[in-house]
Amino acid sequence: MATEVTPFHIAIPVHNLAECRQFYREILNCEEGRSSDHWVDFNLFGHQLVIHYKAKSEEEELHTNAVDGKNVPVPHYGVVLPWDTFESFSKELKTKGVTFVIEPYVRFKGETGEQATMFFLDPAGNALEFKAFKDVSQLFAK
Repeated sequence: MATEVTPFHIAIPVHNLAECRQFYREILNCEEGRSSDHWVDFNLFGHQLVIHYKAKSEEEELHTNAVDGKNVPVPHYGVVLPWDTFESFSKELKTKGVTFVIEPYVRFKGETGEQATMFFLDPAGNALEFKAFKDVSQLFAK
């Protein structure tokens, strides 16, 4: 079923609003929108991401699932980017000193669903995945 893609909205907790605000604005280059003392809206590649202050609770261990022999953090969120945008974005993140949970790499090379992917954490420990498909029509291919 083909549908028009519209922006998603996601709200995530952060225990360090100022640090995360700087990360999303300066490291990920997200344009800032509305804000208050407890939350900030960002334009994340055309989608609405909102960081909400939540006091830090006991340190929670990062949960992962094994995928392609790598430990994929769960939960995670992100955006599917055009291939060229992914390449330039991942290079920019490296020059800005982002530490990757999973370095940028290509899955299913030469196969159906070939995709580039990378994982890293924001300063509050929220896991982000950005990916790109060689052929975006294969986004849901089996």
